[in-house]
Amino acid sequence: MSGDQGPLRGLKVIELAGIGPAPFAGMLLADLGADVVRVDRVGPGSPLSGDPRYDLLNRGKRSIAADLKRDDDRELVLSLAERADVLIEGYRPGVAERLGVGPEAALARNPALVYARMTGWGQDGPLASSAGHDITYLAITGALHAIGRAGGPPQVPANLLGDFGGGSLYLVVGVLAALREAERTGRGQVVDAAITDGAAHLTTLLYGLSAEGRWRDERGVNILDTGAPFYDVYPAADGGYLAVGALEPQFYAEFIRLLAPGDDLPAQYDLARWPELRARIAAAFETRTQQEWAAVFEGTEACVAPVLSLSEAARHPHLEQRGTFESPGGVRQPAAAPRFSLTPPGPVGRPALPGEHTREVLADWKVTGGVR
Repeated sequence: MSGDQGPLRGLKVIELAGIGPAPFAGMLLADLGADVVRVDRVGPGSPLSGDPRYDLLNRGKRSIAADLKRDDDRELVLSLAERADVLIEGYRPGVAERLGVGPEAALARNPALVYARMTGWGQDGPLASSAGHDITYLAITGALHAIGRAGGPPQVPANLLGDFGGGSLYLVVGVLAALREAERTGRGQVVDAAITDGAAHLTTLLYGLSAEGRWRDERGVNILDTGAPFYDVYPAADGGYLAVGALEPQFYAEFIRLLAPGDDLPAQYDLARWPELRARIAAAFETRTQQEWAAVFEGTEACVAPVLSLSEAARHPHLEQRGTFESPGGVRQPAAAPRFSLTPPGPVGRPALPGEHTREVLADWKVTGGVR
């Protein structure tokens, strides 16, 4: 379990069980040393989604069993909230209040508590109570529209950009900021983290480029969205891909020198000849395998890298040397991030099984009752 190493050691966090971005936020806090206690409802009639041994979003946490529809279990959670620094919940707006563990009830017991709420649409607004998922949240922010090739449909970036980028990471930023305020004033507050807000915030650069006339509101025609032939992916002779990000003139010059030495290629920013430049870059990449090209560009400033699969990434020498991946219990997974010079986190813990730490947590947090 986490809690004894890392910059957040000593921080007490309650996470009301949910799916997706709220658990990922709790995992990140646990990775950095917080004591994260997940409140799971277990027992007959409560099927779990998948094998909890492989639910990596619950790694490093502890789990207690509680049914928030029961008065005594609700009291148990509020008693934990009295002793916590942070409470995370990912219900639809109003659900926590109906269960009796909403912000008003929790902050009445602990005025310094940071009550962190993770939703897709936010706590208010016309869509607040509607169902949704990562893809629908991205859709209304403009972020999904911006991803894809010219003439093609928007491309779905798994659930990484919305749930975890615009959701979890913004929730954690909000939690850390609210904790700083609580340290100064002794007052806790509610953090309303909406995936739509976070995903929209991530597009700030594009709005600036658009205002400057350097970004068109179309897919695949801009410098960072595959519109530029020197910022794209290309297949090699064996079907593997190479990612090219040679934006700056000096990097582009090195890229061309290594890709096609001696060839008279169009100038980097001769937009009228970009189709020709793209075709000639593609033809050059098709003359060697991905591994051969990776060897050509490795260690240079051409800004070219092989596109690796999840299993291949864990074996890349750079990531191996930095320990970017760990395999606790034989399950490969990313290690904690970011890194700290003074208070490095320990190894990531295994996923908590629902309810396995109930007695232990109650004893550690000095809470009586709650075990049936």
